Amino acid sequence: MYNVNSADSIIGFAKLLKDQTLRQACGVEIEKHGYKGKGNFGQILEKFYFGYEPNSDTEPDFKEVGMELKSSPLKSLKNGEFRSKERLVLNIINYLEVHKEEFETSSFWKKNAHLLLVFYLHDRDLELLDYIIKLVDDWKYPNEDLLIIKQDWEFINQKIKDGKAHELSEGDTFYLGACTKGSTALKSFRNQPFNEVKAKQRAYSLKQGYVNHIIANIAQEEQAVYGKILTQETILEHLPSIEKIVVSKFEPFYGKTSIEIEEHFNLKLNRLAKSYFANLTKAILGISLDKKIEEFEKADIQVKTVRLKENNLPDQHISFPIFKYQEIINSNWESSNFKNILEQKFFFVFYQFENKKLVLKKVKFWNMSNSDIEETKVVWDKTVETIEKGEIVKEIKNGRRFTYFPNSSEHRISHVRPHATDIYKNVNSLPKKDKLTKVEEYTNHSFWFNAKYVKDEIYLK
Repeated sequence: MYNVNSADSIIGFAKLLKDQTLRQACGVEIEKHGYKGKGNFGQILEKFYFGYEPNSDTEPDFKEVGMELKSSPLKSLKNGEFRSKERLVLNIINYLEVHKEEFETSSFWKKNAHLLLVFYLHDRDLELLDYIIKLVDDWKYPNEDLLIIKQDWEFINQKIKDGKAHELSEGDTFYLGACTKGSTALKSFRNQPFNEVKAKQRAYSLKQGYVNHIIANIAQEEQAVYGKILTQETILEHLPSIEKIVVSKFEPFYGKTSIEIEEHFNLKLNRLAKSYFANLTKAILGISLDKKIEEFEKADIQVKTVRLKENNLPDQHISFPIFKYQEIINSNWESSNFKNILEQKFFFVFYQFENKKLVLKKVKFWNMSNSDIEETKVVWDKTVETIEKGEIVKEIKNGRRFTYFPNSSEHRISHVRPHATDIYKNVNSLPKKDKLTKVEEYTNHSFWFNAKYVKDEIYLK
């Protein structure tokens, strides 16, 4: 079928899968595959198409050529483009051994330096044997990406050496994450070498944003929409952490008003537009205003501009995307969109009101601690329970609706509130009628960070 000693032969054989389903590509034998669980698409692909038994070896799947096979689901956008449905999980992190390794000779690099990627279109209405395979190609990391991935790997390794494997978080790093692998039950916890506290089992993974970058390259989509922070000159001269490079670009503008920054770059921006501060951020980073920040997109970085009052308290709570009522009750905490966002890295840009002008005070990369993420689960749980019971509206006073959703006084970190300019038009369907009002649709809501939490735990720390 293919020559195991030839990467080109293996890749060519893999590309025959494009626009086919597993059922079409593998024939009648596949009907008796017998594999169960989330990873069974990949297992079936390995056994019935490539002809080898699925395994968890430390060697790459095609060890003769040093290439690892990975399959991953896609979702389709309205414009026909494809995006990753999830992060790409690689190999399990062996806490007891990895601290002895160097990146270039590590088990991670040996297994994942060269990937053969099979992307299929996920469809909840189809059996997995009928998912259509849309993109197939191999992937080797460009030099500028590899430098960041190496730094990510070294950060994870240092945390293990420091006895902090139990504190690992996906938000620690940029392109290469340490995602949880397995349930949160006790059986998924592992020993670590420099601390008696057990740590959640984790695996190396490529962030969802980085997977989207790979998909765009394989699909040969237009790349002109991105601008880079890291130039070849930066890479050749030195590569401190990307965090230091970004912060160093902002530091010369500390103490300057937003208008002074705008004038420095000879910009003429609409100061009332939602994009105003995002455009200032791009200008400072040397990114054209019509482009996205490539490194931030690859790393799934959440950029938040915060305006502080004179007492250092943000002038408003910090919002997250709207949630769909039906979707949130059909998910669980571990796989929820909200938890996924909390595990990402954030980039905060703080402006403060001084004499009615906004002055740039500082910028900060930040990621939430595991303990705070788990504490926030209380807010998520109560929100799901409120929707499931159909008990959303508590009372109506003077035309204003008060709900059972967790509010900012109930919890230190987060709360739920409307996310709509018109509370009667911006609505989505409820899975169950609200008992008090009998409505079947309700105002769009989202999770929010409490302003005090942002002040105390992010700005002042």
